[in-house]
Amino acid sequence: MPRQYISQALRRLVVERARECCEYCLLNEDDSPDPHQVDHILPIKHGGQTVSENLAYACTECNWFKGTDFAAIDQISGEIVSLFNPRTQQWREHFALEGARIAALSATGRVTVDLLRLNRAARLLERETLIVSGRYPAGLAR
Repeated sequence: MPRQYISQALRRLVVERARECCEYCLLNEDDSPDPHQVDHILPIKHGGQTVSENLAYACTECNWFKGTDFAAIDQISGEIVSLFNPRTQQWREHFALEGARIAALSATGRVTVDLLRLNRAARLLERETLIVSGRYPAGLAR
């Protein structure tokens, strides 16, 4: 599928709104080895549009694991549950930080933590190092 053009103005809005942090794992772009990316919350292949309300700022790992998914099966209920949507949902209602671990507080949180592999060993070590240096979380999401 061809990449969707995102204007500089729209890209700037997404970056500033997210305060340069991944809206899924809260990693600041300055602490990432790769530049963060603009993510279509509802992917284009599923009818998503390139508009502010459908765009999130994501680190490379979160965006890569999310891919073109917008929902997943909750391992507890067996139900299909939408992934976290930073435009319509509050981070603190679905997640909590327990040290370096991102704990799920809801079914939405569970499927997002699982699909984006937010608590992989390498991610935990990265966050632990950033916590010790006072760099994580840079500004806990809304």
